[in-house]
Amino acid sequence: MNYPVTEMTQALLGSYRRHGGINHLDGVNLPSRARVEDITKDLLRLVFPGFFDDRIIHSSELPAETALLLDSVAGRLEDELDKAFQSFGASGEKAKDARRTAHSLVSEFLRQLPQVREMLQTDVEAAFQGDPAARNREEVILAYPFIEAITVHRLAHELHGRNAPLLPRIMSEWAHSRTGMDIHPGARIGSHFFVDHCTGTVIGETAEIGNHVKLYQGVGLVARSLAAGQALRGQKRHPTLEDRVTIYANATIVGGDTVIGAGSTVGANVFLMHSIPPESLVLMEDIKVRVMPKRERIVAVDYQI
Repeated sequence: MNYPVTEMTQALLGSYRRHGGINHLDGVNLPSRARVEDITKDLLRLVFPGFFDDRIIHSSELPAETALLLDSVAGRLEDELDKAFQSFGASGEKAKDARRTAHSLVSEFLRQLPQVREMLQTDVEAAFQGDPAARNREEVILAYPFIEAITVHRLAHELHGRNAPLLPRIMSEWAHSRTGMDIHPGARIGSHFFVDHCTGTVIGETAEIGNHVKLYQGVGLVARSLAAGQALRGQKRHPTLEDRVTIYANATIVGGDTVIGAGSTVGANVFLMHSIPPESLVLMEDIKVRVMPKRERIVAVDYQI
């Protein structure tokens, strides 16, 4: 039995005309999500050589392999940034200007990779020292989703800080889908950062995190309200964590004016909307846990029935 393809095609085309949601078909295309994801994978290979490769790289091959990969990443990244600048440039940049801007940005970005690696080494060390289950630092790099998440964040943050349109967000959402950790590329994160278990952590665009901060799964650093929508753009909406702060699982810290003082600890499941001074301990109170013996459970169930 044949499908009414012509009828279905016309219906879809009508939807395209009414609601949009299609690429810039008759002009410069938007950046390719698939290509940006491939570039991100290759950036991981550059930052941690041998850890994200399909084959073992011998030390004698490393100079040539690095040069080839750098050249490939540079060209592809420039192409995608060129499309992004032409699509979202501040004043509708002309093609030549967009290409020149993209080339300059890529050059600056790739020159920062050694500094990004130095910062990531502090994150690896924090993860190793902060988790007694870790056998060695190599295990942390290879097996911990947090390392992939923070690596992509630190790379995306460098692009975001240079006003690269769209690409940093594609990178961060790719990492989010793989690791369960959602970090906006605008978030500022200091050295020796570690998120144990990683899953469900949310760090908003204007969050600021100091050095030696440790979070657990499910922590949210979020805005107080987004009801004002685009009017909030550019405002400080997310909390600040000073140095040596620890926040336990599923705690939520809210608001751009909220500052967690240095050396403080926030307990699990806390919902905090105001600042706390340094060296504070924040806990939930009036939480009752009842342990019922088996016989008592049976009686309770029978009674409810």
